[in-house]
Amino acid sequence: MANLEQLTALIEPIVTDAGFELVRVALIEGPSLTLQIMLEDPATGQMKVDDCARVSRKISLLLDETDPIDSEYMLEVSSPGIDRPLTRLKDFDRWAGHDAKLELAEAIPMNGADRKRFQGPLKGTSGEDIRIEVEGLGEVALPFAAIRTAKLLLTDRLIAETATLLTDEGADEFDEFEDDSGDEPDQIRN
Repeated sequence: MANLEQLTALIEPIVTDAGFELVRVALIEGPSLTLQIMLEDPATGQMKVDDCARVSRKISLLLDETDPIDSEYMLEVSSPGIDRPLTRLKDFDRWAGHDAKLELAEAIPMNGADRKRFQGPLKGTSGEDIRIEVEGLGEVALPFAAIRTAKLLLTDRLIAETATLLTDEGADEFDEFEDDSGDEPDQIRN
């Protein structure tokens, strides 16, 4: 089975050629394996349902031809949503000023205690570090490479600022089922 880097290399040219940016590629365990692909319009940070469907069809054709996943899986192509994951260094600059929740892969010592989770307003980046204002700690710099997960928190301010980016078509997802082997899905964790 292809790893995430191989899948990303395979998928990214289709996304770029369609005028969008790849936000995340993930293989997610569950009742069935899901190949989750998040993309965005670089101008708005969102996606229209029709655009998701169009790109999903192109990706599905490519995956049918190359067959990089050797088990049954669900293809999910979507926008990152309002309370989006932050997966690229530039995301932390773009969404500076908004509240986020970050979790590190491993705890780090900070003010006499090991700490793994941080929450507060993003302050952008400095080199390869993410800056975030944390209650009781002030502004903290965390290495981007140490972050396991990061996402925006849904706030009234975030909703207000992103509402103008959405259309009445929404930024929902388009799912397509892919079944080529009949085998049970492999257990893969991202």
